[in-house]
Order: sequence, then structure tokens, then C-alpha cells
Amino acid sequence: MSRLHRENHLVSRIGWLRAAVLGANDGIVSTASLIVGVASAAAGSSEVLVAGVAGLVAGAMSMAAGEYVSVSSQSDTELADLARERSELVTQPEFEREELAQIYVKRGVTPELARQVADQLMAKDALAAHAHDELGISEMTTARPIQAALTSAATFAVGAAMPLAMVLLAPAASLVWVVSVASLLFLALLGAIGAKAGGANVMKATLRVTFWGAFAMALTAGIGALVGTAV
Repeated sequence: MSRLHRENHLVSRIGWLRAAVLGANDGIVSTASLIVGVASAAAGSSEVLVAGVAGLVAGAMSMAAGEYVSVSSQSDTELADLARERSELVTQPEFEREELAQIYVKRGVTPELARQVADQLMAKDALAAHAHDELGISEMTTARPIQAALTSAATFAVGAAMPLAMVLLAPAASLVWVVSVASLLFLALLGAIGAKAGGANVMKATLRVTFWGAFAMALTAGIGALVGTAV
């Protein structure tokens, strides 16, 4: 007798992985860009450090608030759809049964078998069956606003702390270059880790995140230098 083996699909990580990678990436890029921009304007190390700390705190709070509002909107939509579906299951059970069966027919199941499957699934948990197959809502994709907000804030702070630490370690004369190079290395490492955890192409993800990080820092450094010269 063969034993069933447990499968761990990478898609189950998509919720927290997206928030974690986004938060850490934004933390590194925005804080490093802020530091490079301020330092390029010929500011002193203390001013650069204050700007970096302020960017870390403001960015973490902004990420948490933005993620919470965004994911809460998704959650509200899901709850509204589920409430509508629950009402229709009470008022139009036969229509809902046929609707579910037709979903399986479109996937290649014969009409007779599709109706049997619909009957059995609805007998067990009609709302869950319709939520999964009609609305596309499952345990893995359900919106979790608080989890997303906390993950984004925490990972942003961790990401922002990396370039900020370079301000304390780097000589003032080479601050811009040290922060820039170190931040690009951090971004490359983050891209590789995120790709590995999500089963994506490591090289492609690493190059993508590093390129856009370098572009953001270069643009900010240029603006900082122009403002510093003008002032």
C-alpha cells in the first residue's frame, strides 16, 4: 500500500513573502537613497544620521499603514462577496448548484460527474466550495491586514537599518560610495533570498532589484548634489 506524501507548495508563501520582500527592499532603497542624497548635498555625518533615522521610522510607519489599508480593502471585498454568496445559497440553492457544476464542466469534467461533485462539495460546506471555485478565495490567498502590516513594517526597518549602519562605520569622505556599494550588495542578497524562497530565477531577480536600487540612488545623489551646489 503506497503512502501519501505531503507536498509543500511555494505558492503558500506568497502572502508573507510579498510583504517581506517589498518591505525590506523599500527599506534599503529609500533609506540608502535618502542618505546618499543628503550626503551628496555636503551635509555632515550627524545630519545624515538624523535623516536616515527619520527615514527609517517614517518609512516603517508608512509601510505598515499603507499595507494595512490596502489589504483591508481586499479583505472587505472578500467579506462582501462571501456575504452575497451566503445569501444566494439560501435563496437560490439550485441555481448555485448548477453554477458550481458548470465551473467543473468548463474544466473538462462531464456534466453528470460535475453535478455529483457539486452536490458532494455543497453537502459538506457549500460556502467554502463556492468561495474556492467561484470566487477564488482560499486559505492561502485570504487577506490578512494585520499580518501584512506588521511584516512590512518590520522588514522595512530591518532593510533600512543596513544602509544606516554604514553611516556609523564609513568615513565621512567616502560615505556616499560606501553606503551605495553596501546597499547594492544588500539588495542583491535580498533579491537572491526572495527568489530562492519563492522558487524563482535567482539571477533574474537579483539583477532586477539591484538595477532599480542603483537607479534610485544615482538619481537621488544627483538631485542632492545639485541642491547642495545651489544652496
